[in-house]
Amino acid sequence: MRTRENSVKELDVLVVGAGFAGLYMLHRLRQMGLMACVLERGGGVGGTWYWNRYPGARCDVESLEYSYKFDERLQREWTWSERYAAQPEILRYLNHVADRFQLRDDIQLNTTVNSAVYDEATHRWQVGTSEGEKFESRFFIAATGCLSQPIEPRYPGQDNFQGEIYYTSRWPEDDVDFSGKNVAIIGTGSSGIQTIPIVARQARHLAVLQRTPNFSVPACNRPLTEEEIAKTKAQYTNFRAHCLSGTFGFQLYPSGKTSKITPTEQIESELERRWNVFGGLQFLGGLDDMLFDSKANAIGADFIRKKIRRIVNDPSIAEKLIPNNHAVGCKRLCSDTGYYETFNRDNVELVDLKQTPVDGIEERGIRCGNRLVEADAIIYATGFDAMTGALLNMNISTRRGRSLNDAWREGARTYLGLMTAGFPNFFMITGPGSPSVLTNMVMAIEDHVDWIANCLTYLYDEKIVEIEADHEAQSEWMERVKAIAEPTQFTGCNSWYAGSNVAGKPHSFTVYVGFSEYRSILDDVSKGNEFSGFSVIEQHSLA
Repeated sequence: MRTRENSVKELDVLVVGAGFAGLYMLHRLRQMGLMACVLERGGGVGGTWYWNRYPGARCDVESLEYSYKFDERLQREWTWSERYAAQPEILRYLNHVADRFQLRDDIQLNTTVNSAVYDEATHRWQVGTSEGEKFESRFFIAATGCLSQPIEPRYPGQDNFQGEIYYTSRWPEDDVDFSGKNVAIIGTGSSGIQTIPIVARQARHLAVLQRTPNFSVPACNRPLTEEEIAKTKAQYTNFRAHCLSGTFGFQLYPSGKTSKITPTEQIESELERRWNVFGGLQFLGGLDDMLFDSKANAIGADFIRKKIRRIVNDPSIAEKLIPNNHAVGCKRLCSDTGYYETFNRDNVELVDLKQTPVDGIEERGIRCGNRLVEADAIIYATGFDAMTGALLNMNISTRRGRSLNDAWREGARTYLGLMTAGFPNFFMITGPGSPSVLTNMVMAIEDHVDWIANCLTYLYDEKIVEIEADHEAQSEWMERVKAIAEPTQFTGCNSWYAGSNVAGKPHSFTVYVGFSEYRSILDDVSKGNEFSGFSVIEQHSLA
Protein backbone atom coordinates (compact mmCIF):
# COMPACT_ATOMS: atom_id res chain seq x y z
CA MET A 1 0.00 0.00 0.00
CA ARG A 2 1.35 3.41 -1.00
CA THR A 3 0.54 6.54 1.00
CA ARG A 4 0.58 9.92 -0.71
CA GLU A 5 1.59 13.16 1.00
CA ASN A 6 -2.06 13.97 1.66
CA SER A 7 -2.37 10.69 3.62
CA VAL A 8 -4.44 8.97 0.93
CA LYS A 9 -3.58 5.26 0.81
CA GLU A 10 -3.32 3.96 -2.75
CA LEU A 11 -4.27 0.43 -3.77
CA ASP A 12 -5.10 -1.66 -6.77
CA VAL A 13 -8.12 -3.20 -5.05
CA LEU A 14 -9.99 -2.31 -1.87
CA VAL A 15 -12.18 -5.01 -0.34
CA VAL A 16 -14.75 -4.39 2.40
CA GLY A 17 -15.45 -7.28 4.78
CA ALA A 18 -13.25 -10.03 6.23
CA GLY A 19 -15.66 -12.95 6.35
CA PHE A 20 -15.66 -15.97 4.05
CA ALA A 21 -15.85 -13.71 0.99
CA GLY A 22 -13.24 -11.13 1.96
CA LEU A 23 -10.65 -13.68 3.08
CA TYR A 24 -10.82 -15.70 -0.13
CA MET A 25 -10.92 -12.55 -2.29
CA LEU A 26 -7.75 -11.28 -0.62
CA HIS A 27 -6.07 -14.64 -1.16
CA ARG A 28 -6.87 -14.56 -4.89
CA LEU A 29 -5.76 -10.93 -5.27
CA ARG A 30 -2.44 -11.73 -3.63
CA GLN A 31 -1.95 -14.64 -6.02
CA MET A 32 -2.42 -12.14 -8.86
CA GLY A 33 0.25 -9.85 -7.42
CA LEU A 34 -2.14 -6.97 -6.85
CA MET A 35 -1.85 -4.47 -4.03
CA ALA A 36 -4.98 -5.10 -1.98
CA CYS A 37 -6.37 -4.35 1.45
CA VAL A 38 -9.44 -5.56 3.34
CA LEU A 39 -11.28 -3.16 5.64
CA GLU A 40 -13.30 -4.83 8.38
CA ARG A 41 -15.51 -3.04 10.90
CA GLY A 42 -15.22 -5.88 13.44
CA GLY A 43 -12.43 -6.46 15.89
CA GLY A 44 -11.54 -9.77 14.24
CA VAL A 45 -11.98 -11.73 11.04
CA GLY A 46 -15.03 -13.89 10.48
CA GLY A 47 -17.77 -11.57 9.25
CA THR A 48 -21.16 -13.04 10.14
CA TRP A 49 -19.49 -15.55 12.42
CA TYR A 50 -17.55 -12.87 14.28
CA TRP A 51 -20.66 -10.87 15.14
CA ASN A 52 -23.28 -13.59 15.63
CA ARG A 53 -21.91 -15.19 18.80
CA TYR A 54 -25.24 -15.35 20.62
CA PRO A 55 -26.11 -18.47 22.64
CA GLY A 56 -26.93 -21.37 20.31
CA ALA A 57 -25.65 -19.72 17.12
CA ARG A 58 -25.14 -22.50 14.60
CA CYS A 59 -25.05 -22.98 10.83
CA ASP A 60 -27.97 -24.69 9.10
CA VAL A 61 -25.80 -26.12 6.28
CA GLU A 62 -23.81 -29.23 7.16
CA SER A 63 -20.25 -28.41 8.21
CA LEU A 64 -18.61 -30.83 5.78
CA GLU A 65 -20.17 -28.69 3.04
CA TYR A 66 -19.94 -25.28 4.70
CA SER A 67 -16.22 -24.79 4.11
CA TYR A 68 -13.81 -23.72 1.37
CA LYS A 69 -13.02 -26.11 -1.46
CA PHE A 70 -10.32 -24.01 -3.19
CA ASP A 71 -7.41 -25.68 -1.38
CA GLU A 72 -7.21 -29.45 -1.13
CA ARG A 73 -4.77 -29.43 1.79
CA LEU A 74 -7.06 -27.11 3.74
CA GLN A 75 -9.98 -29.47 3.15
CA ARG A 76 -8.02 -32.43 4.45
CA GLU A 77 -6.32 -30.82 7.43
CA TRP A 78 -9.41 -29.31 9.04
CA THR A 79 -11.76 -31.64 10.91
CA TRP A 80 -15.26 -30.59 11.93
CA SER A 81 -16.65 -31.95 15.18
CA GLU A 82 -20.41 -31.78 14.57
CA ARG A 83 -22.86 -32.23 11.74
CA TYR A 84 -23.87 -28.58 12.07
CA ALA A 85 -21.00 -26.45 13.30
CA ALA A 86 -21.59 -23.94 16.08
CA GLN A 87 -20.37 -20.34 15.84
CA PRO A 88 -17.18 -20.82 17.90
CA GLU A 89 -16.00 -23.65 15.66
CA ILE A 90 -16.71 -21.76 12.43
CA LEU A 91 -14.90 -18.72 13.80
CA ARG A 92 -11.89 -20.89 14.71
CA TYR A 93 -11.91 -22.22 11.16
CA LEU A 94 -11.88 -18.74 9.63
CA ASN A 95 -9.08 -17.64 11.93
CA HIS A 96 -7.18 -20.75 10.90
CA VAL A 97 -7.63 -19.77 7.24
CA ALA A 98 -6.43 -16.21 7.92
CA ASP A 99 -3.30 -17.57 9.64
CA ARG A 100 -2.64 -20.44 7.24
CA PHE A 101 -2.58 -18.13 4.21
CA GLN A 102 -0.96 -15.26 6.15
CA LEU A 103 -3.74 -12.83 5.32
CA ARG A 104 -3.75 -10.66 8.43
CA ASP A 105 -1.08 -8.21 7.27
CA ASP A 106 -3.49 -6.88 4.63
CA ILE A 107 -6.59 -6.75 6.83
CA GLN A 108 -7.39 -3.60 8.77
CA LEU A 109 -9.82 -4.24 11.62
CA ASN A 110 -12.12 -1.86 13.50
CA THR A 111 -12.60 0.17 10.33
CA THR A 112 -16.01 1.21 9.00
CA VAL A 113 -16.46 2.47 5.42
CA ASN A 114 -18.85 5.42 5.36
CA SER A 115 -18.30 6.74 1.82
CA ALA A 116 -17.18 5.44 -1.54
CA VAL A 117 -17.10 7.77 -4.55
CA TYR A 118 -16.09 6.80 -8.09
CA ASP A 119 -14.15 9.47 -9.95
CA GLU A 120 -14.91 9.07 -13.65
CA ALA A 121 -11.97 11.28 -14.61
CA THR A 122 -9.33 9.15 -12.88
CA HIS A 123 -11.22 5.83 -13.03
CA ARG A 124 -10.56 5.31 -9.34
CA TRP A 125 -12.62 4.82 -6.21
CA GLN A 126 -12.11 7.22 -3.33
CA VAL A 127 -13.13 5.59 -0.08
CA GLY A 128 -13.48 7.18 3.36
CA THR A 129 -13.89 5.63 6.78
CA SER A 130 -15.62 6.77 9.93
CA GLU A 131 -12.16 6.92 11.48
CA GLY A 132 -11.16 9.64 8.99
CA GLU A 133 -8.87 7.56 6.78
CA LYS A 134 -8.87 7.91 3.00
CA PHE A 135 -8.17 5.20 0.45
CA GLU A 136 -7.97 5.26 -3.31
CA SER A 137 -8.21 2.16 -5.46
CA ARG A 138 -8.82 1.16 -9.01
CA PHE A 139 -11.35 -1.50 -8.04
CA PHE A 140 -13.79 -1.57 -5.14
CA ILE A 141 -15.20 -4.94 -4.00
CA ALA A 142 -17.99 -5.38 -1.46
CA ALA A 143 -17.60 -8.60 0.51
CA THR A 144 -20.04 -7.28 3.08
CA GLY A 145 -22.33 -10.31 3.30
CA CYS A 146 -26.08 -10.71 2.89
CA LEU A 147 -26.89 -10.73 6.61
CA SER A 148 -24.57 -8.17 8.15
CA GLN A 149 -26.59 -4.98 8.66
CA PRO A 150 -28.57 -5.50 11.89
CA ILE A 151 -32.04 -4.18 12.52
CA GLU A 152 -31.85 -2.69 15.99
CA PRO A 153 -35.21 -1.11 16.83
CA ARG A 154 -35.53 1.52 19.50
CA TYR A 155 -38.80 1.73 21.34
CA PRO A 156 -40.04 4.82 23.16
CA GLY A 157 -38.52 5.06 26.61
CA GLN A 158 -35.72 2.57 25.93
CA ASP A 159 -33.12 4.87 27.48
CA ASN A 160 -35.05 4.69 30.75
CA PHE A 161 -34.65 0.91 31.05
CA GLN A 162 -32.62 0.05 34.15
CA GLY A 163 -31.57 -3.44 33.07
CA GLU A 164 -29.25 -4.91 30.46
CA ILE A 165 -29.90 -4.81 26.69
CA TYR A 166 -28.41 -7.33 24.26
CA TYR A 167 -28.62 -7.83 20.50
CA THR A 168 -28.10 -11.25 18.95
CA SER A 169 -26.45 -9.49 16.02
CA ARG A 170 -23.63 -8.09 18.20
CA TRP A 171 -23.43 -10.28 21.25
CA PRO A 172 -20.65 -9.59 23.80
CA GLU A 173 -17.50 -11.69 23.54
CA ASP A 174 -17.66 -12.45 27.26
CA ASP A 175 -20.15 -15.03 28.49
CA VAL A 176 -23.50 -13.64 29.61
CA ASP A 177 -25.18 -15.38 32.54
CA PHE A 178 -28.94 -14.94 32.95
CA SER A 179 -29.20 -17.05 36.09
CA GLY A 180 -31.83 -15.74 38.47
CA LYS A 181 -32.93 -13.00 36.07
CA ASN A 182 -36.19 -12.13 34.37
CA VAL A 183 -35.43 -11.99 30.65
CA ALA A 184 -37.52 -10.79 27.72
CA ILE A 185 -36.54 -11.69 24.15
CA ILE A 186 -38.09 -9.92 21.15
CA GLY A 187 -38.10 -11.92 17.91
CA THR A 188 -38.71 -15.53 16.91
CA GLY A 189 -36.75 -15.82 13.69
CA SER A 190 -33.71 -18.05 13.36
CA SER A 191 -31.54 -16.30 15.95
CA GLY A 192 -34.39 -16.14 18.45
CA ILE A 193 -35.28 -19.78 17.94
CA GLN A 194 -31.67 -20.80 18.55
CA THR A 195 -31.25 -18.54 21.59
CA ILE A 196 -34.52 -19.15 23.44
CA PRO A 197 -33.97 -22.76 24.64
CA ILE A 198 -30.55 -21.91 26.08
CA VAL A 199 -31.65 -18.73 27.88
CA ALA A 200 -34.70 -20.57 29.22
CA ARG A 201 -32.44 -23.04 31.01
CA GLN A 202 -30.67 -20.16 32.79
CA ALA A 203 -33.26 -17.51 33.48
CA ARG A 204 -35.64 -17.35 36.43
CA HIS A 205 -38.31 -16.34 33.93
CA LEU A 206 -38.23 -15.90 30.14
CA ALA A 207 -40.86 -13.95 28.23
CA VAL A 208 -40.81 -14.63 24.49
CA LEU A 209 -42.30 -11.70 22.58
CA GLN A 210 -43.48 -12.99 19.22
CA ARG A 211 -44.95 -11.01 16.36
CA THR A 212 -44.93 -13.66 13.62
CA PRO A 213 -44.47 -17.41 14.22
CA ASN A 214 -42.03 -19.29 12.01
CA PHE A 215 -41.80 -22.87 10.86
CA SER A 216 -38.98 -24.72 12.59
CA VAL A 217 -37.86 -28.34 12.49
CA PRO A 218 -35.39 -30.26 14.68
CA ALA A 219 -31.78 -29.84 13.54
CA CYS A 220 -30.98 -33.44 14.44
CA ASN A 221 -27.46 -32.30 15.16
CA ARG A 222 -24.89 -34.80 16.42
CA PRO A 223 -21.14 -35.36 16.58
CA LEU A 224 -19.56 -36.50 13.32
CA THR A 225 -18.05 -39.97 13.37
CA GLU A 226 -14.46 -40.63 12.36
CA GLU A 227 -15.73 -42.93 9.62
CA GLU A 228 -17.94 -40.35 7.88
CA ILE A 229 -15.26 -37.67 8.15
CA ALA A 230 -12.67 -40.01 6.59
CA LYS A 231 -15.10 -41.10 3.87
CA THR A 232 -15.90 -37.52 2.88
CA LYS A 233 -12.26 -36.44 2.85
CA ALA A 234 -11.34 -39.42 0.68
CA GLN A 235 -13.80 -38.32 -1.99
CA TYR A 236 -14.09 -34.58 -1.42
CA THR A 237 -13.88 -33.81 -5.14
CA ASN A 238 -16.89 -35.97 -5.98
CA PHE A 239 -18.67 -34.82 -2.83
CA ARG A 240 -18.30 -31.17 -3.85
CA ALA A 241 -19.31 -31.84 -7.44
CA HIS A 242 -22.53 -33.46 -6.26
CA CYS A 243 -23.33 -30.48 -4.03
CA LEU A 244 -22.61 -27.96 -6.79
CA SER A 245 -24.91 -29.72 -9.23
CA GLY A 246 -28.00 -29.09 -7.14
CA THR A 247 -30.55 -26.30 -7.09
CA PHE A 248 -29.26 -24.90 -3.79
CA GLY A 249 -25.54 -25.73 -3.74
CA PHE A 250 -25.76 -28.23 -0.90
CA GLN A 251 -26.95 -31.81 -0.62
CA LEU A 252 -30.73 -31.61 -0.38
CA TYR A 253 -31.40 -35.31 -0.55
CA PRO A 254 -34.37 -35.91 -2.87
CA SER A 255 -36.99 -38.38 -1.69
CA GLY A 256 -38.26 -39.31 -5.14
CA LYS A 257 -41.76 -38.62 -3.84
CA THR A 258 -44.22 -35.98 -5.04
CA SER A 259 -47.65 -34.91 -3.88
CA LYS A 260 -49.28 -35.95 -7.14
CA ILE A 261 -48.27 -39.62 -7.32
CA THR A 262 -47.14 -40.73 -3.85
CA PRO A 263 -49.67 -42.36 -1.48
CA THR A 264 -50.44 -40.39 1.68
CA GLU A 265 -49.01 -42.97 4.07
CA GLN A 266 -45.69 -42.99 2.21
CA ILE A 267 -45.53 -39.20 2.35
CA GLU A 268 -46.23 -39.24 6.09
CA SER A 269 -43.53 -41.86 6.63
CA GLU A 270 -40.97 -39.85 4.67
CA LEU A 271 -41.74 -36.59 6.45
CA GLU A 272 -41.51 -38.39 9.79
CA ARG A 273 -38.07 -39.68 8.81
CA ARG A 274 -36.99 -36.18 7.78
CA TRP A 275 -38.20 -34.79 11.11
CA ASN A 276 -36.52 -37.42 13.29
CA VAL A 277 -33.36 -38.37 11.39
CA PHE A 278 -32.41 -35.87 8.68
CA GLY A 279 -33.67 -32.67 10.28
CA GLY A 280 -33.01 -29.09 9.29
CA LEU A 281 -33.31 -28.00 5.68
CA GLN A 282 -33.47 -31.66 4.64
CA PHE A 283 -37.14 -31.55 5.62
CA LEU A 284 -37.74 -29.57 2.42
CA GLY A 285 -36.66 -32.61 0.40
CA GLY A 286 -39.38 -34.79 1.92
CA LEU A 287 -41.38 -34.08 -1.22
CA ASP A 288 -39.46 -33.23 -4.35
CA ASP A 289 -42.09 -30.62 -5.26
CA MET A 290 -42.50 -29.03 -1.81
CA LEU A 291 -40.83 -25.77 -2.84
CA PHE A 292 -42.51 -25.61 -6.23
CA ASP A 293 -46.08 -26.83 -5.74
CA SER A 294 -48.62 -25.30 -3.35
CA LYS A 295 -50.38 -28.62 -2.67
CA ALA A 296 -47.11 -30.33 -1.79
CA ASN A 297 -46.11 -27.40 0.38
CA ALA A 298 -49.42 -27.50 2.23
CA ILE A 299 -48.76 -31.14 3.10
CA GLY A 300 -45.39 -30.23 4.60
CA ALA A 301 -46.88 -27.25 6.46
CA ASP A 302 -49.70 -29.32 7.95
CA PHE A 303 -47.20 -31.96 9.08
CA ILE A 304 -45.22 -29.35 11.05
CA ARG A 305 -48.40 -27.85 12.51
CA LYS A 306 -49.44 -31.26 13.82
CA LYS A 307 -46.01 -31.70 15.37
CA ILE A 308 -46.26 -28.38 17.19
CA ARG A 309 -49.68 -29.33 18.59
CA ARG A 310 -48.29 -32.64 19.85
CA ILE A 311 -45.16 -31.13 21.40
CA VAL A 312 -46.63 -28.07 23.15
CA ASN A 313 -48.80 -29.07 26.11
CA ASP A 314 -50.96 -25.94 26.25
CA PRO A 315 -53.23 -25.90 23.14
CA SER A 316 -53.65 -22.13 23.24
CA ILE A 317 -49.87 -21.58 23.20
CA ALA A 318 -49.46 -24.16 20.45
CA GLU A 319 -51.90 -22.32 18.22
CA LYS A 320 -50.00 -19.06 18.71
CA LEU A 321 -46.76 -20.77 17.68
CA ILE A 322 -48.27 -22.16 14.48
CA PRO A 323 -47.70 -20.21 11.22
CA ASN A 324 -50.88 -19.97 9.16
CA ASN A 325 -50.11 -17.28 6.61
CA HIS A 326 -47.09 -18.50 4.67
CA ALA A 327 -45.65 -21.55 2.95
CA VAL A 328 -42.86 -23.69 4.32
CA GLY A 329 -39.63 -22.22 2.94
CA CYS A 330 -41.16 -18.90 1.93
CA LYS A 331 -39.49 -17.60 5.05
CA ARG A 332 -36.19 -19.27 5.92
CA LEU A 333 -36.99 -22.66 7.47
CA CYS A 334 -35.49 -22.60 10.96
CA SER A 335 -33.57 -25.44 12.58
CA ASP A 336 -33.86 -25.86 16.33
CA THR A 337 -32.85 -27.93 19.31
CA GLY A 338 -35.80 -28.17 21.64
CA TYR A 339 -37.50 -24.92 20.65
CA TYR A 340 -41.15 -25.96 20.89
CA GLU A 341 -40.45 -28.09 23.98
CA THR A 342 -39.19 -24.94 25.71
CA PHE A 343 -42.75 -23.61 25.95
CA ASN A 344 -43.63 -26.51 28.28
CA ARG A 345 -41.30 -25.07 30.93
CA ASP A 346 -42.89 -23.38 33.92
CA ASN A 347 -40.50 -20.43 33.63
CA VAL A 348 -41.32 -19.62 29.99
CA GLU A 349 -44.26 -17.63 28.63
CA LEU A 350 -45.28 -16.52 25.15
CA VAL A 351 -46.40 -12.93 24.61
CA ASP A 352 -48.34 -12.47 21.36
CA LEU A 353 -47.41 -9.04 19.98
CA LYS A 354 -50.24 -9.18 17.46
CA GLN A 355 -52.69 -9.08 20.35
CA THR A 356 -50.68 -6.72 22.58
CA PRO A 357 -48.00 -4.82 20.63
CA VAL A 358 -45.02 -3.22 22.31
CA ASP A 359 -45.99 0.31 23.34
CA GLY A 360 -42.63 1.21 24.83
CA ILE A 361 -39.89 0.42 27.30
CA GLU A 362 -40.07 1.43 30.95
CA GLU A 363 -37.55 1.28 33.78
CA ARG A 364 -38.50 -2.26 34.79
CA GLY A 365 -39.53 -3.85 31.52
CA ILE A 366 -41.58 -3.74 28.31
CA ARG A 367 -45.03 -2.21 28.16
CA CYS A 368 -47.45 -4.33 26.09
CA GLY A 369 -50.92 -2.85 26.28
CA ASN A 370 -52.12 -2.88 29.88
CA ARG A 371 -49.35 -5.20 30.97
CA LEU A 372 -45.75 -4.59 31.94
CA VAL A 373 -43.51 -7.53 31.01
CA GLU A 374 -40.97 -7.22 33.79
CA ALA A 375 -37.36 -7.77 32.77
CA ASP A 376 -33.87 -7.50 34.18
CA ALA A 377 -32.53 -8.03 30.65
CA ILE A 378 -33.93 -7.54 27.14
CA ILE A 379 -32.63 -9.47 24.14
CA TYR A 380 -33.34 -8.16 20.64
CA ALA A 381 -33.38 -11.01 18.10
CA THR A 382 -34.74 -8.76 15.37
CA GLY A 383 -32.75 -9.84 12.33
CA PHE A 384 -31.09 -7.96 9.49
CA ASP A 385 -31.63 -5.57 6.64
CA ALA A 386 -30.73 -8.41 4.32
CA MET A 387 -29.13 -8.34 0.89
CA THR A 388 -28.82 -4.57 0.49
CA GLY A 389 -28.44 -3.06 3.96
CA ALA A 390 -24.65 -3.24 4.27
CA LEU A 391 -24.16 -2.08 0.67
CA LEU A 392 -26.36 0.98 0.98
CA ASN A 393 -24.87 1.84 4.34
CA MET A 394 -21.52 2.64 2.67
CA ASN A 395 -22.98 5.64 0.77
CA ILE A 396 -21.71 4.56 -2.64
CA SER A 397 -21.87 7.19 -5.37
CA THR A 398 -20.13 8.67 -8.39
CA ARG A 399 -18.68 12.13 -9.02
CA ARG A 400 -21.52 12.72 -11.46
CA GLY A 401 -23.95 12.62 -8.57
CA ARG A 402 -25.44 9.14 -8.97
CA SER A 403 -25.87 7.26 -5.70
CA LEU A 404 -26.53 3.58 -5.17
CA ASN A 405 -29.27 4.48 -2.69
CA ASP A 406 -31.11 6.39 -5.44
CA ALA A 407 -30.45 3.74 -8.08
CA TRP A 408 -31.98 1.09 -5.80
CA ARG A 409 -34.78 3.20 -4.39
CA GLU A 410 -37.41 0.90 -5.92
CA GLY A 411 -35.41 -2.27 -5.32
CA ALA A 412 -31.93 -3.61 -5.97
CA ARG A 413 -30.86 -3.83 -9.61
CA THR A 414 -27.76 -5.77 -10.66
CA TYR A 415 -26.42 -7.87 -13.46
CA LEU A 416 -25.73 -11.38 -12.17
CA GLY A 417 -25.49 -10.01 -8.63
CA LEU A 418 -21.93 -8.98 -9.50
CA MET A 419 -22.19 -5.39 -10.74
CA THR A 420 -24.78 -2.66 -11.03
CA ALA A 421 -25.13 -0.35 -14.04
CA GLY A 422 -23.74 3.16 -13.55
CA PHE A 423 -21.10 2.15 -11.00
CA PRO A 424 -17.93 1.15 -12.85
CA ASN A 425 -15.21 -1.04 -11.31
CA PHE A 426 -17.48 -1.89 -8.36
CA PHE A 427 -18.02 -5.59 -7.73
CA MET A 428 -20.31 -7.33 -5.25
CA ILE A 429 -19.78 -10.83 -3.90
CA THR A 430 -23.13 -12.65 -3.64
CA GLY A 431 -25.01 -9.45 -4.33
CA PRO A 432 -28.76 -9.12 -5.01
CA GLY A 433 -29.71 -10.96 -8.18
CA SER A 434 -27.48 -13.97 -7.47
CA PRO A 435 -28.44 -17.24 -5.69
CA SER A 436 -26.76 -16.01 -2.46
CA VAL A 437 -28.96 -16.85 0.54
CA LEU A 438 -30.69 -19.77 -1.21
CA THR A 439 -27.42 -21.66 -1.44
CA ASN A 440 -24.52 -22.96 0.55
CA MET A 441 -23.08 -19.46 0.86
CA VAL A 442 -19.44 -20.60 0.86
CA MET A 443 -19.82 -22.22 -2.55
CA ALA A 444 -21.65 -19.16 -3.90
CA ILE A 445 -18.85 -16.96 -2.54
CA GLU A 446 -16.10 -19.02 -4.16
CA ASP A 447 -17.84 -18.84 -7.53
CA HIS A 448 -18.09 -15.04 -7.36
CA VAL A 449 -14.55 -14.55 -6.09
CA ASP A 450 -13.13 -16.75 -8.83
CA TRP A 451 -15.18 -14.95 -11.48
CA ILE A 452 -14.09 -11.52 -10.24
CA ALA A 453 -10.44 -12.61 -10.06
CA ASN A 454 -10.57 -13.92 -13.63
CA CYS A 455 -12.26 -10.74 -14.79
CA LEU A 456 -9.59 -8.55 -13.16
CA THR A 457 -6.84 -10.64 -14.75
CA TYR A 458 -8.42 -10.03 -18.14
CA LEU A 459 -8.79 -6.29 -17.48
CA TYR A 460 -5.15 -5.91 -16.49
CA ASP A 461 -3.89 -8.06 -19.35
CA GLU A 462 -5.89 -6.11 -21.93
CA LYS A 463 -5.17 -2.70 -20.35
CA ILE A 464 -8.85 -2.03 -19.78
CA VAL A 465 -9.39 0.74 -17.26
CA GLU A 466 -13.12 0.47 -16.68
CA ILE A 467 -15.88 -2.13 -16.71
CA GLU A 468 -19.53 -1.87 -15.77
CA ALA A 469 -22.82 -3.67 -16.30
CA ASP A 470 -24.96 -2.65 -19.27
CA HIS A 471 -28.36 -1.21 -18.36
CA GLU A 472 -30.14 -3.43 -20.87
CA ALA A 473 -28.41 -6.58 -19.67
CA GLN A 474 -29.22 -5.63 -16.10
CA SER A 475 -32.91 -5.08 -16.86
CA GLU A 476 -33.16 -8.40 -18.68
CA TRP A 477 -31.38 -10.17 -15.85
CA MET A 478 -33.65 -8.83 -13.12
CA GLU A 479 -36.69 -9.83 -15.19
CA ARG A 480 -35.23 -13.31 -15.40
CA VAL A 481 -34.65 -13.44 -11.64
CA LYS A 482 -38.28 -12.48 -11.09
CA ALA A 483 -39.68 -14.89 -13.67
CA ILE A 484 -37.79 -17.89 -12.27
CA ALA A 485 -38.86 -17.16 -8.70
CA GLU A 486 -42.55 -16.54 -9.34
CA PRO A 487 -43.61 -20.21 -9.85
CA THR A 488 -41.89 -21.22 -6.59
CA GLN A 489 -43.08 -20.96 -3.00
CA PHE A 490 -40.45 -18.33 -2.15
CA THR A 491 -42.38 -15.26 -3.27
CA GLY A 492 -45.74 -15.73 -1.60
CA CYS A 493 -45.15 -14.08 1.75
CA ASN A 494 -43.57 -11.18 3.59
CA SER A 495 -40.02 -12.31 4.26
CA TRP A 496 -36.54 -10.88 4.74
CA TYR A 497 -35.69 -12.47 1.39
CA ALA A 498 -37.78 -9.67 -0.14
CA GLY A 499 -37.02 -6.95 2.42
CA SER A 500 -40.44 -7.06 4.05
CA ASN A 501 -38.96 -6.98 7.55
CA VAL A 502 -37.59 -3.45 7.07
CA ALA A 503 -39.98 -0.51 7.30
CA GLY A 504 -40.05 1.50 4.09
CA LYS A 505 -37.90 -0.92 2.13
CA PRO A 506 -39.26 -1.83 -1.34
CA HIS A 507 -40.69 -5.35 -1.51
CA SER A 508 -38.47 -7.03 -4.08
CA PHE A 509 -37.43 -10.69 -4.26
CA THR A 510 -33.93 -10.55 -5.70
CA VAL A 511 -32.58 -14.08 -5.22
CA TYR A 512 -31.86 -16.25 -8.26
CA VAL A 513 -33.49 -19.65 -7.71
CA GLY A 514 -31.23 -22.26 -9.28
CA PHE A 515 -27.59 -22.51 -8.24
CA SER A 516 -26.28 -24.99 -10.82
CA GLU A 517 -27.98 -23.16 -13.68
CA TYR A 518 -26.56 -19.87 -12.43
CA ARG A 519 -23.03 -21.32 -12.40
CA SER A 520 -23.42 -22.26 -16.06
CA ILE A 521 -24.57 -18.73 -16.86
CA LEU A 522 -21.48 -17.28 -15.15
CA ASP A 523 -19.26 -19.50 -17.27
CA ASP A 524 -21.09 -18.56 -20.48
CA VAL A 525 -20.85 -14.82 -19.77
CA SER A 526 -17.07 -14.91 -19.39
CA LYS A 527 -16.40 -17.54 -22.03
CA GLY A 528 -13.57 -16.49 -24.32
CA ASN A 529 -13.18 -13.30 -22.25
CA GLU A 530 -16.21 -11.85 -23.95
CA PHE A 531 -17.93 -10.76 -20.71
CA SER A 532 -21.26 -10.34 -22.45
CA GLY A 533 -23.56 -7.85 -20.75
CA PHE A 534 -20.66 -5.66 -19.65
CA SER A 535 -19.14 -2.61 -21.32
CA VAL A 536 -15.47 -1.64 -21.05
CA ILE A 537 -13.21 1.31 -21.72
CA GLU A 538 -9.74 0.49 -22.99
CA GLN A 539 -6.74 2.61 -22.08
CA HIS A 540 -5.89 3.56 -25.66
CA SER A 541 -9.45 4.79 -26.27
CA LEU A 542 -9.17 7.54 -23.65
CA ALA A 543 -8.94 11.08 -24.98
